[in-house]
Amino acid sequence: MDIGKVGIWFFLDAMAAADTAEFAKLVEKLGYKALWIPEAVGREPFAHAAYLLSHTDRLAIATGIANIWARDAFTMAAASKTVAELSGGRFVLGIGVSHKPLVANLRGHDYDKPYSYMKEYLPKMKNALYLAPAPKEPVPVVLAALHPKMLALSAAEANGTHTYFVPPEHTAKARAQIGPTAMLCAAQAVILETDAAKARTAAREYMKTYVPRLPNYTNNLKALGWADKEFENGCSDRLVDAIVAWGAEDKIRDRIDAHLKAGASHVCILPIRSDSTPQPDLRAVQAFAQR
Repeated sequence: MDIGKVGIWFFLDAMAAADTAEFAKLVEKLGYKALWIPEAVGREPFAHAAYLLSHTDRLAIATGIANIWARDAFTMAAASKTVAELSGGRFVLGIGVSHKPLVANLRGHDYDKPYSYMKEYLPKMKNALYLAPAPKEPVPVVLAALHPKMLALSAAEANGTHTYFVPPEHTAKARAQIGPTAMLCAAQAVILETDAAKARTAAREYMKTYVPRLPNYTNNLKALGWADKEFENGCSDRLVDAIVAWGAEDKIRDRIDAHLKAGASHVCILPIRSDSTPQPDLRAVQAFAQR
């Protein structure tokens, strides 16, 4: 499946369903080949993906990511094959172990060994009995991965990885880890705003969901060399600038290119508004159109 070099990734839960369909149509019209939707505490991603696919003609919908604790391997396989068949093969299955606060605190699952759970989950998903008509091609599967063990698993047992909240330096390390052929789909938050104060305020509003609340991201950045002090008081300007690309179009384009040069096969951008309104910035969506 060709999902292009640049796609769109966004939480669409603040939009009415009909508006998400219109957004998907716009993304397709602008030449993007993939729209990524997450799973957290909002819409169920497979139902939403099927809805968006029914309102588009060429666009692929990818889950970024579907939580493996939310459904067993049998159900995950059936859901992905169903959506892929219904859409004529326009579906990418991104799956991941999510985070302890979401898995243990909200869902009540045991999060002690997430890597082992994923390692056992993948063969169960591949071998799940499925008697309905299968999609013509196998559904591409990418794993949310940040650390070496999960990255290695993504290359060995899936089609590659979907990375999130990472600078290009991580993309280079991930590519070295997974080899030259596996998919490497890196997410990159962008804010089309040249005023540094406005941009960094919006960036910090976005980042506070992830650091320090979700240790997976904090630990990954520390493994890249970021010191504890960088995470204090809403994160340093240097860390904010490393995670969120802001400024004029050319500056943001340079960051997208940096991921691609570092080994990403696809970069999905998060078009964040500078006023922190939870809607995609259509100016940014249009600015980086792939026509």
